[in-house]
Amino acid sequence: QVQLVESGGGLVQPGGSLRLSCAASGSFFSISVMGWYRQAPGNQRELVAAITSGGSTNYADSSVKGRFTISRDNAKNTMFLQMNSLKPEDTAVYYCHAGIDTGWGRPDDYWGQGTQVTVSS
Repeated sequence: QVQLVESGGGLVQPGGSLRLSCAASGSFFSISVMGWYRQAPGNQRELVAAITSGGSTNYADSSVKGRFTISRDNAKNTMFLQMNSLKPEDTAVYYCHAGIDTGWGRPDDYWGQGTQVTVSS
C-alpha cells in the first residue's frame, strides 16, 4: 500500500522559515509529478508548487515565488518545500500530492494526510 507522509509543519513567527518533507513508501514502480497544495480555513485546496521527476518546477501560486523552493530526492522518494520569509497569509494545511504508478502503467493520485503551518506572532 502506497503512503505519502508529510512532516515539518508547525508554528513560526512572520519572517521565519520552515521545511516540509513528503516521503513516499510502499510498493510502486515510479513517481511522476509531485506537488504541494495548501488549504486555508474557508478556502479551497490550491496548488502551491509542483516538480517533475526530471526536476522541472512550477510555482502556481505567484505569492510564493522567491520565498518557497520545491525540490525532490528521487533516490529517497522524497519531496521538500523550503519556505522562507513566511507571512501570516501562508497559514494553511499543506498537503503533499504525487502521481504514482503502482504497476498499471499510469500514475494514480495519492495524497498525504496534511501538515499544519501556522505563521503568527
